Amino acid sequence: MKQLIECVPNYSEGRDKSVIEAIVAAIKTVEGVKVLDVDPGEATNRTVVTFVGEPEPVCEAAFRGAAKAQELIDMRQHHGAHPRSGATDVLPLIPVSGITLEECAKLARQLAERLWKELGIPCYCYEAAAFKPERKNLAVCREGEYEALPEKMASADKKPDFGGDWNDVAVKAGATNVGARGFLVAVNFNLNTTSTRRAMAVAFDVREKGRKAREGGSLTGKLLKDADGKQIWIPGTLKGCKAIGWYIDEYGIAQVSMNITDIDVTPLHVAYEEVTRAAAARGLRVTGAEIVGLVPKRVLIEAGKYYLEKQQRSLGISEAEIVKIAVKSMSLDDLKPFKPEEKVIEYLMADEKHGLAQMTVEGFTRETASESAAPGGGSVSACMGAFAAALATMVANLSSHKRGWDERWKEFSDVAEEGQKLVDELLALIDEDTAAFNRIMDCFSMPKGTEEEKAARAAALEEATLYAAQVPLRTMEASLKALPLALQMAQKGNPASASDAGVAALAAVAGIQGARLNVRINCAGLQDKAPAQPLLSRADAIVAEALALEKQVLAEVDAHILA
Repeated sequence: MKQLIECVPNYSEGRDKSVIEAIVAAIKTVEGVKVLDVDPGEATNRTVVTFVGEPEPVCEAAFRGAAKAQELIDMRQHHGAHPRSGATDVLPLIPVSGITLEECAKLARQLAERLWKELGIPCYCYEAAAFKPERKNLAVCREGEYEALPEKMASADKKPDFGGDWNDVAVKAGATNVGARGFLVAVNFNLNTTSTRRAMAVAFDVREKGRKAREGGSLTGKLLKDADGKQIWIPGTLKGCKAIGWYIDEYGIAQVSMNITDIDVTPLHVAYEEVTRAAAARGLRVTGAEIVGLVPKRVLIEAGKYYLEKQQRSLGISEAEIVKIAVKSMSLDDLKPFKPEEKVIEYLMADEKHGLAQMTVEGFTRETASESAAPGGGSVSACMGAFAAALATMVANLSSHKRGWDERWKEFSDVAEEGQKLVDELLALIDEDTAAFNRIMDCFSMPKGTEEEKAARAAALEEATLYAAQVPLRTMEASLKALPLALQMAQKGNPASASDAGVAALAAVAGIQGARLNVRINCAGLQDKAPAQPLLSRADAIVAEALALEKQVLAEVDAHILA
């Protein structure tokens, strides 16, 4: 899985458009980083920029943005409604996919150290990146704001984690707070009421902080305090959630507005169900939800699978269908259309695909029939393997939804989920096989005028040829995994779909036999035969295992057909 992180720096400039554009332009100079949002605020005199990418380019972009902010923003002249301590005030790194919060914390500390060493910017590390427990709280790091920095830098307890001299750089740029935190999901729950008071009551019921305790448990009774005179609070039901109630003129309804600060502790769908319960207890109904900003894909995948399980439906369906179930189950399109391609970070980051696997069946077939050498037998073999996995998955999904088999839905759902993974793997191998062939072709165009060039060309060709033998072997391995699924479905699946399980087995074996030919022909092209032998031996073993499984599947299919 590709590692993706989000960075949401806040810069202490929200009024001068030229300064904001220059900072964003500096961020965009880093290849592999995508700027998703730029949100300037005049009253706060602050701009929030959101960008995403793999860890290394994101950290580089964060550094370049901070360098440009240091150059263009003078904190001595800054005034605004929002707390701030530096030209780049906060610089959080947020895990999106394939990376942990702890890994982001390590990156944040490295970034803070680099900002100090290369730019001279003093840095505090906060939240997951904090060196001191009390500095997990950003407010502690930013206490007193920019104006308090001279005194804090002179204090052993309050000076920054990196840097500490009130010099010319610090005077102009202030101090930057670099941190790592979990992904924050901002969501509004729509209520069938116009009452802010009732929306606020639901928010108090569910938010982690809860509500102030009052005498007799009433809403208007005397506030209760402990022996030390401190206010007693009754906690809400959702951990890692902050919430308030408000009325929205634009929609003419009240909402519970929530920030989910820990989606591992409280996933979105859990929050939705709990707000729905709390609202119902007060005679209200949640009519839908509105996601503000962006979400990681897993938020919707987890929700979709949760609701499919509640319906006792197979989870082995396409990603797009799972997301659709999430959208419909939480009515994310209640107020306006919900477009996953505009709201899900991974979809925004994805490059538009134009590979073989994205072609129509006719387009792929016509391209194969053309005078071009690729796609060839290797890509077609991977396609047959994908069809095999898809057919086994189809039978599993049909079986999970068969009347009278409701108690067996999980059994078939597990098979379908495994089948979907194989479909994804084999679809990717369609393009990878053609890419492997093209890699060999590229080697033939390398220069060969000198002995050094000839040696480099020969080495590159040997490496590309070995890779071209390894890719179809992966197709064989993946296609082989489809056969036990086909056998299970022939034995236990919907009898009306037995022939589909049989076709799955035939397609899998055809894909395996075809891919084996590509393993053999590429191994024959290797100058060094040592790496070839294990590949050939494994290919022969896969074919033998596949033929035995095919025989079992077809016997089961015949038994159903002749019964």
